[in-house]
Amino acid sequence: MSNIPVDLKYAKTHEWARLNKDGSVTVGISDSAQDQLGDMVFVELPEAGQEVVAEEACAVVESVKAASDVYAPISGEVVEVNEALADSPETVNQDAFGAGWIFRLQPAAAADLDGLMDAEAYEAFLATEAH
Repeated sequence: MSNIPVDLKYAKTHEWARLNKDGSVTVGISDSAQDQLGDMVFVELPEAGQEVVAEEACAVVESVKAASDVYAPISGEVVEVNEALADSPETVNQDAFGAGWIFRLQPAAAADLDGLMDAEAYEAFLATEAH
């Protein structure tokens, strides 16, 4: 069973979003996604200052098995990227919900987070995907 923290929101494309105290949103891929992809070998990060649109690809994670797009769970401006992943992409595997975050954005509208799944809904979504 995947680790699904209850304090996060989830997209159907397996990204997670955490609302930070300063109003920014940290984004990464779920434990389930990194598990399916396998050992990460490269992460292509978006550019700080880049405008991203919900449900559009804005980064890439590459594993020994495949390359996969990372989609913006909500629209906004990228304010920070996790530069440490350039030298240690395996951090996504080791700590998907912590040090393995991919980027932070300033949301166009914080209410957009309400359109994402909570942990319970994401767990149910994963169960339907497994069949």
